[in-house]
Amino acid sequence: MKTRFVYFAALLLAAVSCGNHAPKETAPAAPVQVTPNVEVATAVSRPVPQESVYASTVQAYAVNNIMPQTGGRIRKINVEVGDYVNKGQILAEMDRLQLDQLEIQVQNDDMEYARLKSLYEEGGVSQSDFEQAEMGYKLRKANYENVKENTILRSPITGFVTARNFDAGDMFGMTAPLFVVQQVVPVKLLVGISESEYSKIQKGDKVTLTVDALPGKTFNGQVERLYPTIDPATHTFRAEVTVPNADRLLRPGMYARVTVNFGTRNSVIVPDKALVKQEGTGTRFLYVLQDDDTVRFIPVQAGRHIGAEYEIIDGLEAGQKVVVKGQAALRDGVKVNVK
Repeated sequence: MKTRFVYFAALLLAAVSCGNHAPKETAPAAPVQVTPNVEVATAVSRPVPQESVYASTVQAYAVNNIMPQTGGRIRKINVEVGDYVNKGQILAEMDRLQLDQLEIQVQNDDMEYARLKSLYEEGGVSQSDFEQAEMGYKLRKANYENVKENTILRSPITGFVTARNFDAGDMFGMTAPLFVVQQVVPVKLLVGISESEYSKIQKGDKVTLTVDALPGKTFNGQVERLYPTIDPATHTFRAEVTVPNADRLLRPGMYARVTVNFGTRNSVIVPDKALVKQEGTGTRFLYVLQDDDTVRFIPVQAGRHIGAEYEIIDGLEAGQKVVVKGQAALRDGVKVNVK
């Protein structure tokens, strides 16, 4: 029994001895604070063109639907779709029976009118008889000219024939125009401009435009007229722009981007890489360097993107230094090392 007690006492003493020699735990080292390295640029102020780009469609300056006033048989067709015709050029001729009859009558009327006028001047015809005869002569001549105009169809404008709906020998029944001619020198565009720009644009202002169909080409035009009302649904008003188009490259229906210059204003400019977009909101902000080498988070309103720079409309003043490299490691108030 005494031997067993001595054995347990030895075991207890060994356990205590082992506990006293166990390694001690050490506290974790404090993290080393690293000052972020950044590059900065100074915001500047300079005149910035105030331009806006609007989508539009090229239109013919004038469109004429050419047809006679009455039905009849088409005697001759002189032009085809795609032909470029001049003002006054004969496009088609209708049946001439009535015109030929009236032409003979007018020739006779010319001789009779000349005879009556000579008699009237000599006193052989009363004034009332002469005036009555003269009126009848002028009415018949006007009727002849009207029939002639509707028998020999001429183009009232210079432009392209864009539609021909009948063939020679057809009976024209007033269901559609014989031809459609569109004037393309110049062309026009109707541009929907924001109502906020209403007071900034005037008749005669210059514009430029590009079309997808002619990459690399820029065309010059000007504002021909301004529509006096604003669309309450879109809050835009229409400006009619004309482009000379002397080389006839622009054609009706082409999709165009019209750039309108509303003048210039002094704006704060920063490199575009200084702006950071806040995820989930679309808000843009800058990190602005303070006198104590800390940075401050500042939301800003960005304007036009000009090459490698951004116009800042609100939130920043010229002369302030903004971070252009190293923003990923920053937060509001952190101290930085400017490289």
